[in-house]
Amino acid sequence: MLEIGGGVGEIQLELLERGAVSATNLELSPAYDADAERLIAEKGLTGRVHRRLLDLAVDPTAVDPADVVVLHRVVCCYPDYARLLSAAAGRARKHLVFSHPPRNLVSRAFVATQNLMLRFSGNEFRTFTHPPAAMLAVLAENGMSVRAAGGGRLWKVVALAR
Repeated sequence: MLEIGGGVGEIQLELLERGAVSATNLELSPAYDADAERLIAEKGLTGRVHRRLLDLAVDPTAVDPADVVVLHRVVCCYPDYARLLSAAAGRARKHLVFSHPPRNLVSRAFVATQNLMLRFSGNEFRTFTHPPAAMLAVLAENGMSVRAAGGGRLWKVVALAR
């Protein structure tokens, strides 16, 4: 499995404990590495998780394809959803699962406020509420079709397959 923006790797570790053979985690920051290595060792999964600093949208062929690709709370942190989702779909042999905030008045107001606070604090990071239909269209263009969708008021989850 391949997780894009997996943080310390909780999802990967769960999937490894449930039968996945190996996991690759792509991050843009090394900030999670120490905690991730500790969790990997605690679970006895050393050698089955490969952590890399890589922006998949910039270099999509730098990582091998995987049966399952996961993007949990990642698309909302990336400005070019089309490029990121295209790259992710290009690495998914069978399945892709991603989560995103709903795009409604409340979430858009929250994100706008959050981005304003980030700007005032001097932080260049921004969050986004990309249009769900447009994200699904990108994935469809890349050979993926929706198999399940759900979630709550704060996060939507979509599972797709080839």
